[in-house]
Amino acid sequence: MRAQSRRLPAALSVLTLAAAAVTGSAASAVAGSMTPALGAHPQYDRVAQVAVRPAATTFSCQTTTPAGCYGPAQVRAAYGVDKLAKFGLDGTGRTIVIVDAFQSPTIQGDLATFDTLFGLPAPQLDIVAPDGLTPFDQADPIQTGWAGEITLDVEYAHAIAPGAKIKLVLAKSSNDPDIYSAQRYVVDHNLGDVLSQSFGEAEQCMDPAILKNTHKLFQKAQAKGMTVFASSGDQGAAQPTCDNTSFFKAASTPASDPLVTGVGGTILDADGITGAYHSETTWNEPAFAAAGGGGISTVFPTPAFQHGLGLSGRGVPDIAYNAAIIGGVLAVWSSSGQGTNLVFRFGGTSAGSPQWAGLTALADQLGHHRVGYLNNALYALGRSPLSGLLLHDVTTGDNTYHGDVTVTGFPAAKGWDPASGLGSPKADTLVPALALAAGH
Repeated sequence: MRAQSRRLPAALSVLTLAAAAVTGSAASAVAGSMTPALGAHPQYDRVAQVAVRPAATTFSCQTTTPAGCYGPAQVRAAYGVDKLAKFGLDGTGRTIVIVDAFQSPTIQGDLATFDTLFGLPAPQLDIVAPDGLTPFDQADPIQTGWAGEITLDVEYAHAIAPGAKIKLVLAKSSNDPDIYSAQRYVVDHNLGDVLSQSFGEAEQCMDPAILKNTHKLFQKAQAKGMTVFASSGDQGAAQPTCDNTSFFKAASTPASDPLVTGVGGTILDADGITGAYHSETTWNEPAFAAAGGGGISTVFPTPAFQHGLGLSGRGVPDIAYNAAIIGGVLAVWSSSGQGTNLVFRFGGTSAGSPQWAGLTALADQLGHHRVGYLNNALYALGRSPLSGLLLHDVTTGDNTYHGDVTVTGFPAAKGWDPASGLGSPKADTLVPALALAAGH
């Protein structure tokens, strides 16, 4: 853990570690709505109470082998972000935009507590509700699920790029027209350098007109030099059917849009105290009916950056990041309904999109310009002889969905695959490479 010089207020001197897989099925998908990508089943199991001291905060799940959870310092070390910090890269002067639905009324205080607990600098968070802020209903599991999503997105974008400003743009609901309205506001007002979206639904379940308009919106974002990320989903190669009665093989939008960089999932094996990287495999936890989203689009043709891969359409994900539930990240969340200032363990590909957005903010800072659309540069770097220095190529596991039905997924392999994409970042080398290769 990073040393902390400030004492926690007395009211925060004891936090509860709820080693919970905070998940998207708490906000069940319905036709024409987005589901936050937070894992598989809503489990808020309280496993310990830990006396928290600012100088040394270690949670019991960090001490297992392999580690059962990670804090910001361990994630930063595992992916090489700490090495960039030594050169002053923290995202200063850059802005990360996060789109979510509904709200978490405690996010400002939770972020401040998160920063104190994990030794991060004070937050720069602005909240924008372009169509009005929906009053928070604690009894609504959909709203509670999105509140958890907001918590994860904001805290881990900040963990990777603590100097960057964060603009949290809240749609009034998770219905597709409301999500689109929030996305349009972000792009029309050019709110930031990079956009993170930790939600999705099967391509077949979105109104074709909205899908088309969203693609046009991403074209505008590209023209403005914005980088756009989206999580690829948490049911492996499956997505909920449009009537939410079962699952079927499908790719998730917006991750499947070729103008978006889709973020898949891995299981990270690193030291829970030092963060030393050991290995990664494709995220698949059958006990939770959870796996990293990935597959082949039936809407978008194979883009130029994926030519030569033998695909019948646009393949997702493009890249990956830790998404494990057992091995998730620790975050402070007070709007769960269980109490205030509690620490939860979060899993899901939701964790990857905001952290890749943070990495992009670092590249923007280093290059003194927006790196913009990333896919062309990522695939060029992935094919280069230097790819092994830039990315962890995840070559084991698969993303078959093991739930009430089984949906056969895709195996990881050398190079790009529809389970883990090109792999996860070696940030200390990849970020400088993106600063040079992208945006030109």
